[in-house]
Amino acid sequence: MLSTPLRTAAFAAAVTAFAATGGTALAQKKYDTGATDTEIKIGNIMPYSGPASAYGVIGKTEEAYFKKINAEGGINGRKISFISYDDGYSPPKAVEQVRKLVESPATRAKRASTQNS
Repeated sequence: MLSTPLRTAAFAAAVTAFAATGGTALAQKKYDTGATDTEIKIGNIMPYSGPASAYGVIGKTEEAYFKKINAEGGINGRKISFISYDDGYSPPKAVEQVRKLVESPATRAKRASTQNS
């Protein structure tokens, strides 16, 4: 078993090392694609038209919720930019719209509706 002075010295060294490395990690502001200090971009595809257009209400509800969050100050002061595309409940159109979201600059999160091919 370690003596008390040795244990105290080891604990002090561990605290010093943690403080030296932990402070710089917390100070860094590196965000993933789609997030900045002022904005978070979220992408979405929904069937606003076509045979499953009734589910488009979900996308409209999500949009309204994000507007409410933005009106209340956003998430930690960052506004949500909600980008939503219509896939018409068509798999080829869904692929096109997802590609559009993925390849668009700075979209952080993507959400797609569930479809049967």
